[in-house]
Amino acid sequence: MSAILRFNGAVERDPAIARWFDAQPKVLRLIAEPWFEFMRQRGADVLELFHDGLATACVGDAPFAYVGVFSEHVNVGFFQGASLPDPAHLLEGSGKFMRHVMIRPGFPVDRSALEALIVSAYQDILTSM
Repeated sequence: MSAILRFNGAVERDPAIARWFDAQPKVLRLIAEPWFEFMRQRGADVLELFHDGLATACVGDAPFAYVGVFSEHVNVGFFQGASLPDPAHLLEGSGKFMRHVMIRPGFPVDRSALEALIVSAYQDILTSM
């Protein structure tokens, strides 16, 4: 893994994230919020911040995953997604590091595979610090 990306300002619970979720269309919020909660539950060391319009989960100041709400879909993304194991082939993107899973209302997502990606991203950041 390359140098770890760092953000300043991560806290236990960022009120900006709650306000942001509240402002989202209900159909998208009902997709996005549970995935961010799953990120929060990875460990007592998980902090968060609202960065570049994304609810971002960190360990300390190192981000590992995010949730983004767009006009017609939700992205669950990973800062080091290119290096994550993805046997279900959920990850999209072609950047050097970041990848995301796009979730559209009415289209099922492989829940266990996405949970495994989040767990893997969390564990990966822990071993990289």
